[in-house]
Amino acid sequence: MKKKFSAGEFRELRIDFKKYKFLLPKQRFREMVKGAVNEQPQKAFGWAARDPSGVLSPFHFSRRENGNDDATVKIHYCGVCHSDLHTLKNEWGFTKYPILPGHEIVGIVTAVGSSVHKFKVGDRVGVGVIVGSCQTCDICEQSLENYCPKAIFTYNSTDHDGTNTYGGYSDIIVVHQRFVLRFPENLPSDAGAPLLCAGITVYSPMKYYGMTEPGKHLGIAGLGGLGHIAVKIGKAFGLKVTVISTSPKKEDEAITKLGADAFVLSTDPAKFKAAVNTMDYIIDTIAAVHPLAPLLSLLKMDGKLITIGLPEKPLELPIFPLVLGRKLVGGSDIGGMKETQEMLDFCAKHNITADIELISVDNINMAMERLAKSDVKYRFVIDIANSLSLS
Repeated sequence: MKKKFSAGEFRELRIDFKKYKFLLPKQRFREMVKGAVNEQPQKAFGWAARDPSGVLSPFHFSRRENGNDDATVKIHYCGVCHSDLHTLKNEWGFTKYPILPGHEIVGIVTAVGSSVHKFKVGDRVGVGVIVGSCQTCDICEQSLENYCPKAIFTYNSTDHDGTNTYGGYSDIIVVHQRFVLRFPENLPSDAGAPLLCAGITVYSPMKYYGMTEPGKHLGIAGLGGLGHIAVKIGKAFGLKVTVISTSPKKEDEAITKLGADAFVLSTDPAKFKAAVNTMDYIIDTIAAVHPLAPLLSLLKMDGKLITIGLPEKPLELPIFPLVLGRKLVGGSDIGGMKETQEMLDFCAKHNITADIELISVDNINMAMERLAKSDVKYRFVIDIANSLSLS
């Protein structure tokens, strides 16, 4: 029978390591150490993948006890991000199995620590891509916690106590109060959940790179989970918005439903040529490998191309268009906690939500297969509260 070690016993085990390492095979010792480190007081349940097949199945695990600065959140909804799919299949090369994804979380606070004054039990809150940082460096002091070298991601990361972080495809989560967000009253929990990643991912570069001047022309490359929200936020800023896509089927959707001003089919040479040198900015949301030269040709002099998609392989960047047009290529990664709250309030003010397909958790593998084929309009959201049950 395998022995499970408590935290106290584990500390003694580490102290007396020399004794145990001779008595036990190395692999068995590692298993006992891992079990002792990851054992936590609160039982939790979700769906996780155990290997690069990415197939998710029921998973029992544990969360830490609610600390003085923590809020425990009962999860009601969790969005499905394309980065979840990349990570499940280890396409970026740093997945730690078992992996339990989900970083677009909306739920209800069920417990708060003694030092938590921003939230109370019963509040509706959101949890996004990060759940921790050093909180003391220059970057954190600027409320840019997402760029902190010690940022802790909501899943597939290592927490301060050495345990693995698990995401929102689960029933509860425990989060430091700094990384919990107030969810505006008029934002629906389900369609608002994707804003916690997709929303801030497009909002932050618009603000930082000055892409908010009314009347300027914004191109959006790719009309998916990120792109469709970028259209809505761009219009709310008063921009002229053009969608750039390889799919002719998306033209009517982009203009009629989402409110874009124009549509450029990148596979139509005549239409593409007509759009050359017309755009002030482009946000590139494409997550697959693709050429940047055509997008750069669409920019005016001093135009800005900002990439926020994350292809699994490097992209080729031609230098001549940059030099000859004094153009800029930049990047952006979500946003800090202050800016994410600002984005939620902005979206609430302008009635911006994601277009979603609500699914039960037992349909998540089907959803991942469809997501890999870009067969979703435009974001899957898991109805955690009504479909996740212990088994």
